[in-house]
Amino acid sequence: MLLEAVLSVGSDLELGSTLQQIVEAATALTGARHGALAVLEPDRDRIDALYTTGTAEAEGPSLLREPIVVHAEVFGHLCLGGKRPGPFTDTDRGLLRVLAAQAGIAIGNARLYGTARQRERWIAGAAAVTTALLTGTDAADALMTVAEQARVLAGASAGVILQPTEAGGMEIVTASTPDDPAGIVGTVIEPGSPVLVQLLGGEPVFIDDSATDPRMTTGVRSRFGPSMMLPLQSGGQLIGTLALPRRRGERPYTDVDRLLATQFASQAALALVLADAQADREQLAVYEDRDRIARDLHDLVVQRLFATEMMLESTRRRAAAEESGALLGRAVDELDSTIQEVRTAIFALQQPPAAAPSTFRGRVLRETGGAAALLGFPPSVQFAGAVDALVGEETGRELLAVLRGALAAAHRRPGVSAIEVEVDATVRLPDGRGGVRLVVADDGRGEDDGRPTTVTWQAPV
Repeated sequence: MLLEAVLSVGSDLELGSTLQQIVEAATALTGARHGALAVLEPDRDRIDALYTTGTAEAEGPSLLREPIVVHAEVFGHLCLGGKRPGPFTDTDRGLLRVLAAQAGIAIGNARLYGTARQRERWIAGAAAVTTALLTGTDAADALMTVAEQARVLAGASAGVILQPTEAGGMEIVTASTPDDPAGIVGTVIEPGSPVLVQLLGGEPVFIDDSATDPRMTTGVRSRFGPSMMLPLQSGGQLIGTLALPRRRGERPYTDVDRLLATQFASQAALALVLADAQADREQLAVYEDRDRIARDLHDLVVQRLFATEMMLESTRRRAAAEESGALLGRAVDELDSTIQEVRTAIFALQQPPAAAPSTFRGRVLRETGGAAALLGFPPSVQFAGAVDALVGEETGRELLAVLRGALAAAHRRPGVSAIEVEVDATVRLPDGRGGVRLVVADDGRGEDDGRPTTVTWQAPV
């Protein structure tokens, strides 16, 4: 029976299941009517958890008690009562002592397994945060990602990000909590606080009870109990602080919890720095692309103006010929076309840098949204048909070029206070093919007849 009990106790690596098996094996081995395993809090004499079997009301005055030692530390006490029949014997005590020793080994193994699983979850969480940040999120979303992932991993009631203020304190800028976050965001740790001194020095702060710890000075401290405050720093740069408070009365953080959370904070800080650097590189790529566009524009304009100059020179030499009027007309048209292209390109370059939309509909909205900054009002945009699925890349580029030109032309006309843009992918061309039509209409005064202007363009899809 002892061998079977030892084997059953060591067969499970989950700590909770192992502890329950120890109680049940001890009662069965000694013939006790009821048993209990009281787990002590680390470094304290207070009971942290209790595992029981049987009923304590059973008859029997005798009581048998044996400590369970794990790595020279008293983990808890195994208590048995209600021996049947009669009191516990020396044999019972010997069996319980052997079982308690084996239980200490099994609990140590279960602890190691639990720590490994816990470490695995934190590593996976840090990797998920890094992946999320490097796929492109803004600063606010990045901080919320870190706070929320850390809260879930730590089993905290809140995940909070604090950042330094100009006055030398720290302010809560992000809070992830399943409860009402009202009153948390915007809370400030004033300069000179003992906690702040440690955090600004790059030291983590571990607190057993936020509500009673004299180092805590904020108004929200009464909500929380055990807490970790971990600096987010990389390469000597302090980005902020990650705070993970639990509710009052909840179990304190263990040394393993603190170690894993500190490692997570270091990884998250590095990911935040890398994400910020990546955003800077993407911004630089946008500016470089605009420089390239400007160079291409310069080359195009110079070539076309030079060709126009040659045409006018030829016209001057052949002024007496009949075709002079036609040549002059072509020259004027060419100059007008060149001017329109220059204005359209400049209009595009004036738009604020942003990540390129992945859909055609998004690119159209980006063009109209950028125009709103110059026009002083947003154009109205309507879509008909499955524009994202039907409009190809080449047709899409042509349509966007026409749209930019029409918006730039509308910007120059007086009296424009409204612009309507329609992209229709359901039209049929005269030859029967499917097509897309762009209509840009404004309420301004045209240069020729003073009427509102409408630009219409269509092409096959």
